[in-house]
Amino acid sequence: MLNFPSAVRIYLCKRPADMRRSFDGLALMVRDLIKQNPLSGHLFIFRNKRGHMLKLLYWDQDGYVIWYKRLEKGVFAWPQTNEEGLLDRREFAMMLEGIVPQKHTKKKRLFM
Repeated sequence: MLNFPSAVRIYLCKRPADMRRSFDGLALMVRDLIKQNPLSGHLFIFRNKRGHMLKLLYWDQDGYVIWYKRLEKGVFAWPQTNEEGLLDRREFAMMLEGIVPQKHTKKKRLFM
């Protein structure tokens, strides 16, 4: 499992990406489509059109890092995000493990 500091935000690119893109091509997509700075240290997730490949891009103090995963069967569940494309860590972990999140609401708990 990938582990990042809690200050790192996770962004999903809503448009499919050409998986032939490498560091500079994905960084350009971050700037143009996600409207974020690719050197920010945040994590940016890209998926191909068929949905069976993922690429993650992030800046690690002295250079870009790409993490790439291809499924032999099935597709990655693409979770719903807010308008900025932010994803929370639990949904990110479930997506990588192939778990499809159910739509449910979190109930408030009262402590006495």
